[in-house]
Amino acid sequence: MNYPEFFDTVASIQLQDPIADILGAFEHGAYEISYLEVVKAAGHSCPTVAGAYLMVDAALKALYPNERAVRGNIKVEFAESLEEGVAGVIGNVISHITGATDKSGFKGLGGKFARHSLMHFDAEISSSARFTRINTQKSVDLFYDPSSVPADPAMMPLMQKTMQGAASKEEMQQFGRLWQERVQRIFENPEKVISAREL
Repeated sequence: MNYPEFFDTVASIQLQDPIADILGAFEHGAYEISYLEVVKAAGHSCPTVAGAYLMVDAALKALYPNERAVRGNIKVEFAESLEEGVAGVIGNVISHITGATDKSGFKGLGGKFARHSLMHFDAEISSSARFTRINTQKSVDLFYDPSSVPADPAMMPLMQKTMQGAASKEEMQQFGRLWQERVQRIFENPEKVISAREL
């Protein structure tokens, strides 16, 4: 399996999941999720997927500064509706990492560990997303704007040719390379694209 090398340089997100411990999936429920795993789940790597990953990472570090984040103990809110823009894509990535879902998620075991109804759209917030640690009610707003990491000028013409079916194999490969180079630069410059505000 070949993929851009920088996928492996992105720090994994460390988690602890009580239900994974109880059901014997991971010792002590401790495991990690990598950017590569998120890309596999999403089916692609792009600024939106990268931004969702970075938002989760920043939020969990704020909510769990000295410990592993507890999967299933995090509520996530978005100002956008589920069908608007890329809200659904971002929601899927965040759900994959945190376990939070709207109505389709895990209903729990013995009245505990439910993951459904932890993700909400059309929320009255001004940020890209709000994360709340359920057991403490501490919240953090995340803001993501990748515009400060612009694409290579050659990328848009190549994208148009690719979408029109007019690009050569070499041009298609160049487009993919330039696309992932921008994603890599987003990961290399998180301070430019991500900001957090604790509430």
